[in-house]
Amino acid sequence: MLPGPHGLRLVRSAWERVSVYLPIILMGLMALGTYWLARNTPTLGTVESRRAEVHEPDNLMRRFSIKTFDPSGRLKSEVFGTEARHYPDTDTVEIDQPRIRSFNVRGELTVATARLAISNADGTEVQLIGDAVVTREAVKGKDGSIRPRMQFRGEFLHAFLDSERVASHKPVELTRGENRFTADSLEYDNLEQVMDLRGRVRGTLLPGAGR
Repeated sequence: MLPGPHGLRLVRSAWERVSVYLPIILMGLMALGTYWLARNTPTLGTVESRRAEVHEPDNLMRRFSIKTFDPSGRLKSEVFGTEARHYPDTDTVEIDQPRIRSFNVRGELTVATARLAISNADGTEVQLIGDAVVTREAVKGKDGSIRPRMQFRGEFLHAFLDSERVASHKPVELTRGENRFTADSLEYDNLEQVMDLRGRVRGTLLPGAGR
């Protein structure tokens, strides 16, 4: 049975009201459909997360010697070792049986040895582990006086070559000329000529020695 004129007007009025909201309704349905597809469409493969870096060497050298020079061509340092391994995750180099010769800007020589060395990328900072020894040879001061040979010994020494510092949080033995000191920890600044011995500090000073 067809609707009468009054019924047609009601249907037309209802359709006009619905048509106003039709774009919004369609957009909502499309959004729901997209969400459903995203949740239920199987993926071709899980996106591989960035591989966690592991502490493994990417380069290896054996029985090596490396020299570095400053811009003027002056020898700055020389490193010997039985084996060296570079670790990209920390950008450090481990050296077995290292022997490091370093010259400061005044040409003064410092030699460091140990069973193992861990160096930063540019070689300015070296951790010496096991039978660590750092030796600064005797030098002549600006006033002409001789600064005696100085040597640090311990199971751990941290050498900062550019800033000419030596530090350790473990027991150390220091020899300066004929004088000898022991301490539980050490901070030494060669540029400032300042030494900080901490913990149980003991020393043997000989009259007139080490001046």
